[in-house]
Amino acid sequence: MSQSDHPRSPMNFQYPGEQTGGDPTMGMINAELADKGFLVTSTDELITWARTGSLMWMTFGLACCAIEMMQMSMPRYDVERFGVAPRGSPRQSDLMIVAGTLCNKMAPALRKVYDQMPEPRYVISMGSCANGGGYYHYSYSVVRGCDRVVPVDIYVPGCPPTAEALLYGILLLQKKIRRNGTIER
Repeated sequence: MSQSDHPRSPMNFQYPGEQTGGDPTMGMINAELADKGFLVTSTDELITWARTGSLMWMTFGLACCAIEMMQMSMPRYDVERFGVAPRGSPRQSDLMIVAGTLCNKMAPALRKVYDQMPEPRYVISMGSCANGGGYYHYSYSVVRGCDRVVPVDIYVPGCPPTAEALLYGILLLQKKIRRNGTIER
């Protein structure tokens, strides 16, 4: 058996998930490089690809769902391997994750933080309380869904939703960004 026939040879190396599909964008890039040896793309596709792989999220954790959000950042789930990294300032973030019960007094602060984020900006509503008021839906002091204050792109259901569900929501957001593009004409 020669060196290149060995299954662990660098020439036969494949990243995990590559056989089952992997990232569709990288699959297209690899196919085009193998076919032509160079890439031809539009600026829109390049910017969209870069934006899906570098989402900077900021937390707006208001209740118990924020614990699951923190768990998603830990080594077991490691959201940063998908290009999603936390930021402490809204001016450096393009994704806001709203988790927990949004009260009427907190709604203007949520809107103010959302307005400070640069365009394009995305919002994930995490948990029953952020989606529609949850257990406190009929309380006089609770906003019945953060979509009444800011536009929401992805809803993650659950009370509290698991870290896997939030990770799946982030992957759906990346898919949505890839599908819609980011440059407005």
